[in-house]
Amino acid sequence: MNLRQAIKATVTASLFISSAAIAPASISQIEKQKLPDLGNEGASLISNQHEYDLGRTWLMQFRRQAPIVNDPLLTDYLEHLLYKLAANSELVDRRLDLVVVDNPTMNAFAVPGGVVGVHNGLFKFAENEDQLSSVLAHELAHLSQRHFARRVEQQQAAYLPTMAGLLAGLVLAATAGGGAGIAAITATQAAALQSQLNYSRQNEQEADRIGMLTMVKTGMSPDAVGDMFEQMLSGSRYSRGNVPEFLLTHPVTTSRIADARGRAANLPPMKLNDNFDYHLMQTRVKLHFTTNNTAAITEFRSRLKNPKLDKDISLYGLALALSRDGQFNEADESFNYLRQKNPSSIAYIVGQAELWTDAGYVDKAKELLRKQLRYNPDNHPLSMA
Repeated sequence: MNLRQAIKATVTASLFISSAAIAPASISQIEKQKLPDLGNEGASLISNQHEYDLGRTWLMQFRRQAPIVNDPLLTDYLEHLLYKLAANSELVDRRLDLVVVDNPTMNAFAVPGGVVGVHNGLFKFAENEDQLSSVLAHELAHLSQRHFARRVEQQQAAYLPTMAGLLAGLVLAATAGGGAGIAAITATQAAALQSQLNYSRQNEQEADRIGMLTMVKTGMSPDAVGDMFEQMLSGSRYSRGNVPEFLLTHPVTTSRIADARGRAANLPPMKLNDNFDYHLMQTRVKLHFTTNNTAAITEFRSRLKNPKLDKDISLYGLALALSRDGQFNEADESFNYLRQKNPSSIAYIVGQAELWTDAGYVDKAKELLRKQLRYNPDNHPLSMA
């Protein structure tokens, strides 16, 4: 591949980045519908291995420029969820890499070669694991359908200046949100941009449909799709500003929400996967974005008094907030209570070990972690702690 082709291929990745929006499909379609394998379109220009290599090159560059979350517990949770969905997706090459971006906005993206990015801010908007899964399933569909290779085919005659201009929006689209990145891209040729966005919308519609098939096969509730749409629409009301509708590659509208609700109503009812671990991770993220420890402690104490909220989740948040505030004794009591109820919880074990380390009891923390590693020798959060 020469320099011109390399630049063209790299920039094409920026057009692939997207916030997730997922639309359901009926269960009958799962058995009846054969998903496209692209045939020869795109495959003649870029192979699976080249996509993989390009994705790793992009990821290496991205890690140098974007704020990356350094939380083994959160990363481990997301990786397990991603691979669970991938096992039920149409993805053939399942060599996946996850990157978690420290950004409070509601966004996720996919880059060719199996790179999936998630803003930790997504946890502030997804109310449960199924809603979060709907986002990840959508991004996996972009990868399984090789939308990047098809984009290269569609844009093979594009001019290099247009490609170079689009490159500037790559990191911005991934770190500040798809809308901002697309707005930055408009500094290039407007006509070319409109054509690219139209093609991107086709990819989004396909990812909507196939992402829902992945959701259903994984045993996720289809109702979560419409719920997540509602959350996205509510959040976008405060972030779109004056960006024209046509610049948003996958606008979430009331009609799209209604369509999702209608499709979900035609599916057999499925129980919502309200995973307890999801709420632990959500609590970590919310506390991460809280700068006022006193306010956080007050909030979690208030939550403990609310019978409608899970006491253990609230107590976990309180223990983390107290530890961060240097109130180690009360935090330790909280972790002791939680570990008595669930002694195998990695989140509780790591939380208490970190607390002991911060309090100066390093040897005690090491002893706890080494003991747990004998039972979980390959556990990444325990090893990192």
